[in-house]
Amino acid sequence: MIAYGYVALRQFPKSERHVLSQEIRQSLWRLLRLIVVCNRRYYKKTTLQDLDAELDLLRSQVRMAQSLGYLPFKKYEVWSRMLDEIGRMVGGWIKSVRQ
Repeated sequence: MIAYGYVALRQFPKSERHVLSQEIRQSLWRLLRLIVVCNRRYYKKTTLQDLDAELDLLRSQVRMAQSLGYLPFKKYEVWSRMLDEIGRMVGGWIKSVRQ
């Protein structure tokens, strides 16, 4: 998803490349970092909550980019499917930790 995000973010206007585009990039890398950290921790509950919150933030940023017209609808649709799939994985991970 990070590779796809970088390709999609290249189409942003120059004025937004260092604002919204940069925020989305940072969220992508934070998401990856939280997945790796959560995978290594014994007590995962708080890290999984942080991961879920970061995923929601990334979803809203991508939605905002699409509504502002910086992201074509087709790319938004593909990216949204990726985010939904990761959300399902995180939700399953949270359920398994609760039990």
